[in-house]
Amino acid sequence: MNKIAKKTTSHPQGLSTRAIHGRQKPEPSTGAVIPPIFATSTFVQSSPGVTTGWEYARSQNPTRAAFEASLAELEGGSAGFAFASGLAAEAAILDLLEHGSHIVASDDLYGGTWRLFHRIRAHSANLALTHVDFSDPDAIEAAITPRTALLWVETPSNPLLKLADLSALAALGRKHGILTVADNTFASPAVQRPLQHGFDLVVHSVTKYIGGHSDIIGGAVVVGGDADLQNRVSFIQNATGGILDPFSSFLGLRGIKTLPLRVERHSANALAVAGWLENHPAVERVLYPGLPSHPQHELALRQMQGGGGMVSVFLKATAKQTVKVLESFKIFALAESLGGVESLVGHPVSMSHGSLPAERRAELGITPNLIRLSIGIEDAADLISDLDQALARL
Repeated sequence: MNKIAKKTTSHPQGLSTRAIHGRQKPEPSTGAVIPPIFATSTFVQSSPGVTTGWEYARSQNPTRAAFEASLAELEGGSAGFAFASGLAAEAAILDLLEHGSHIVASDDLYGGTWRLFHRIRAHSANLALTHVDFSDPDAIEAAITPRTALLWVETPSNPLLKLADLSALAALGRKHGILTVADNTFASPAVQRPLQHGFDLVVHSVTKYIGGHSDIIGGAVVVGGDADLQNRVSFIQNATGGILDPFSSFLGLRGIKTLPLRVERHSANALAVAGWLENHPAVERVLYPGLPSHPQHELALRQMQGGGGMVSVFLKATAKQTVKVLESFKIFALAESLGGVESLVGHPVSMSHGSLPAERRAELGITPNLIRLSIGIEDAADLISDLDQALARL
């Protein structure tokens, strides 16, 4: 009862239609088109244990359920589960594993994910980690051991925008009986849908493209078609209690409704910006899956609908010069996070990946001259003009 029923139609609906209407019905008591914010902690029972399907707001909340159902619809999953942050969602996935399990994970990961793996769960749950370049399927298979319980991938990765072949990884997971998890934060379901490639789970920082307006913190897990896995994630969400609040759920649902439209503009702007940067004399290298110069551009064409809104840039600059550029932007905001309507610029070495040991950053090639651009939905010409004036400081 706590999951909203899926609508049936005579023909498959497009992504934008499903973003607005998928698994949604007007609120039954009032006919409200948009599910309201149910700011309640509990629900009345007509007799002990006899409920309307809603009991206690940690376990179920109608606003959160509407958001979860909508996100599951976009990802093509059986159910969604919303959490208080992206890391809370990741922690819930790790709770699926037995103590002492082994994880094979991308070498290029968000710094917060690396911190959760290595500085929390390696100690509290004795989890073992092996990091592999997920663009190399042979290296992934070689890293699998009898204790391996999970393959964890970011694609595109943060911040080097590496891609992983989702279909090949899903097949590898099935071959070895291993759960497969894709962090789809950088792409969003408007760009790619890992469950359709055979993945078991998708995780999101809802804070980013799903919310889309830099005004909430949230996370989500979407489960494919495995009913047992769905029940286990549901149990963990309720038992550990790191749920998304009703107001943030309301804003997340609002974000979903414009996601395809926003991401279309993010991707178009990012392609224009990345192409311009490739020809700038102060730029050493541009990483963007939508550019033919990206080493995995052909894979991007196969499994992504557009290149997404993230662009990583290596400048021909010292660390000090790079900081000077970062301090010179007028439209791009120097700030953590990504995926909002406004353009942001970040410095992975000192911001998103500051929690990684310096030697680990050096191994990965996350150097002081690397900047990460989250391209917003402003006019592309204005973004290019801002980049031009900032790079003129070099």
